[in-house]
Amino acid sequence: MSNLRHGLQQTLCLRQLARGQLLKPQWQRLGSQFSAKSMSTSQPEADTNLNAPPEAPFRGVKTARPLPVSPSYFSREPRFNDAYVKLSTMLQRYQHLPTAPPELVPRQLWKNLEGYRSTTGEPVKALPYSQVLAMVKRLHSIFPKMMPGEVKEALQEFKREIDPYKNVPKTTPLDRFGRALGVGRRKTSTARAWVVEGTGEVLVNGKPLNEMFGRVHDRESAIWALRSTGRTDKYNVWALVDGGGVTGQAEALTLAVAKAILAHEPALRPILRKAGCITRDPRSVERKKHGHVKARKMPAWVKR
Repeated sequence: MSNLRHGLQQTLCLRQLARGQLLKPQWQRLGSQFSAKSMSTSQPEADTNLNAPPEAPFRGVKTARPLPVSPSYFSREPRFNDAYVKLSTMLQRYQHLPTAPPELVPRQLWKNLEGYRSTTGEPVKALPYSQVLAMVKRLHSIFPKMMPGEVKEALQEFKREIDPYKNVPKTTPLDRFGRALGVGRRKTSTARAWVVEGTGEVLVNGKPLNEMFGRVHDRESAIWALRSTGRTDKYNVWALVDGGGVTGQAEALTLAVAKAILAHEPALRPILRKAGCITRDPRSVERKKHGHVKARKMPAWVKR
């Protein structure tokens, strides 16, 4: 018991000693403050006011957080959502303004979906963007003299930086021999045709038409651009075809000859378009999928 009593007394003494060492610097600090204050009493009160710290700008504010500019900040497409709301509000506000007839509406090209995505950097979907373009075109149809300024400013975001009147189609030039070159494609076939004024001779890969294409249908397809315009005996054709099958080569030659004829007679474009000669057929063989026998055929189901 004596040892325990002796140990407790030592612990109490050490605690009192540590408390005295902690309080000593505080009393010294307070004494230095009192001495500095007594020394500064001789200065005027104006100096104390100048040296006083400025008041806190947000006195009484405990917490603060930044607020976004728009409520759409937390959405996936903030800029697009703001534009959608802004255009719908304008359309509701100015729907009573008169609109111009279609032939008097100024020509303007609008950004497509890919262009708008690259401008804003947002993954905008096709259906909402088509709805926005419909509102843009409706606001653009207002008479220019009566269109409000905020509508003009809102439409600037969707305009393409291009002059539609400078979009002139390119013309195929004739070389020094009077030949026009036309290129056509169909499936995996490619055809190049040189057309020059002549007597109606046709050579494909150095062979006559009947030797190159055995089927009558393929022969008719190859020179359909000449037959539909009544120019069979007016031009000579020298063509090179490669790739694909016989039918694909014949239909590719149709497009090539039609493009070359347009270089000689551009006025034949409506006739050739009506005959289907200058329209590129985008159809091609559908690729085979994994797990399928062919492009769409599935393997037969076996019960066991």
